[in-house]
Amino acid sequence: MDIAPLSESDLDSIWSINEQGLPGTGQVSKEEISQLLNSSSLSIGAYSGGELIGFVICLPPKTAYGSLNYAWFNHHYTSFIYVDRIAVSNAYRNSGVGSALYGHVISYSQEHGIPVAAEVNLEPPNPGSMRFHYRFGFEEVGILQHEKKSVTMLLRNC
Repeated sequence: MDIAPLSESDLDSIWSINEQGLPGTGQVSKEEISQLLNSSSLSIGAYSGGELIGFVICLPPKTAYGSLNYAWFNHHYTSFIYVDRIAVSNAYRNSGVGSALYGHVISYSQEHGIPVAAEVNLEPPNPGSMRFHYRFGFEEVGILQHEKKSVTMLLRNC
């Protein structure tokens, strides 16, 4: 497995993998993925034999992104790297791809002296993602109620 920066040529694969992760990843169009890549401070993919098998897209504070979850972190923190989405293709789940990607996010966090912000659905529940984040040292810092769902806000200090 190779870890490398994502590019616009990965859009179709990113979108496909993101769709496989619904509802946990949140549905977005290819255009929205392109906008996220352009706004990101860190966007990397895991590749096997040249095929994208997983990705993570992270944003810095204060971009023009309309996510309520992201806005919550902007309201409560001035410095962070926000994991907007991390997803692994169905064929490669539970094989260490997500952990490898998060390892790079945490290294970035430590190199830049900034915490990592993320959220996980409470409703609908996503217990696997909660276990994953707790393994990486994330702590609950709040709960945000949306119209149709609620999310646990998580932070991992550098």
